Amino acid sequence: MPRIRGASIEEHHEVVWAELAAATRQLLLERDYDSITMGHIAARAGLARNTLYNYASDKSALVLALTQRLAQPAVERVAAIAARSADPAAQRLREIVVAVLDAFTDQVVQLMFRPGAGLPFAGTPKGPDSPFHAIVVAVENVVRAGIERGEFRDVGDVQLAVELLSGVMRSGAERIGRDPAAFAATDRAAREIILASLARRPDQGDGG
Repeated sequence: MPRIRGASIEEHHEVVWAELAAATRQLLLERDYDSITMGHIAARAGLARNTLYNYASDKSALVLALTQRLAQPAVERVAAIAARSADPAAQRLREIVVAVLDAFTDQVVQLMFRPGAGLPFAGTPKGPDSPFHAIVVAVENVVRAGIERGEFRDVGDVQLAVELLSGVMRSGAERIGRDPAAFAATDRAAREIILASLARRPDQGDGG
């Protein structure tokens, strides 16, 4: 009978997921993503391979599940920032950019955005099934609030505008994945670009 790693089944699963994330991070330091197998991950995490398949059907599914779990603190952090309705929208967006890019410093989360990693962003779920859907919704709400208050220009289709701005964040994630030391410069540039695209201009009236 497999050893239970915790005081309860729920705690056991939490411990296993944490060990799977740690194992994946360690392996990414040693080899390319494409060369990592489910067997490698199971062995590094101290699991039988058939036990690992109880958590995910294949490597891509495992990375997606890990990303959803690892992204949750960032999702909660962004939701808390977005909910501060008394704060200026621009201030909240600045903090959201930092929170999201900070999540991308995790090597496992980077797999969702790093080109050539075997799991390109274009192949990840979109809409409600995406690990980052709640973040997108929060950003849309902040942008709408900024427009209603006159802090931001009227961009028309907010959903489209945020989708386009997410490209800035995706590029930032890829840059951090290539060069973690570039975090500060990437964060600063992302905030400047996003806020500049939403800023009201002197020649614009109330109609945007």
